[in-house]
Amino acid sequence: MMKKTALSISVFVLAALVLVPLASADTISLTLTNPVQTASPGSTVSFDATVTAIYDKLGPAYLNGDSSGITGSLTVNDTPFLVNFPLVMSAGDSVTNLLFTVALPSGLAPGMYTGYFSILGGLNSSALGTLDTAEFTINASTVPEPATWALIGTGMAALLLAGFTRRRTAFSDAA
Repeated sequence: MMKKTALSISVFVLAALVLVPLASADTISLTLTNPVQTASPGSTVSFDATVTAIYDKLGPAYLNGDSSGITGSLTVNDTPFLVNFPLVMSAGDSVTNLLFTVALPSGLAPGMYTGYFSILGGLNSSALGTLDTAEFTINASTVPEPATWALIGTGMAALLLAGFTRRRTAFSDAA
């Protein structure tokens, strides 16, 4: 009875040690190049990333899909991930490229919008576990248009000219 219990415990511990790495989400590393960006409504924000395969004992990492989300009425376009990144990565492989984009509608309210991008996959071509997730922030702010800058510049020039003319007239009257 004692030998059977010891054998059962040994088999359980061995199985746990073997199976835990298989369930691990540490097969890749996902790092956004610039996770916090500022943009104006009506523009598109692009996020570049580096994906590195870090596990070497279990075989290649399959990048089978993605999952993403963002606050507000914004949507993440994952087409760049599907086009720019490989389906399979071996240990030590690293790829840096455009990962996804977010289009800011022209009527978007200024503010901070946060989101995430996860790469799904695993140790075979049908696995859909979360391999790694990166969080990002978009600061939507209204930036004056070039016509507004031109108007501000013209107004400042007119004020400077008026002040210079008054000063010159004051010196002429004093003499």
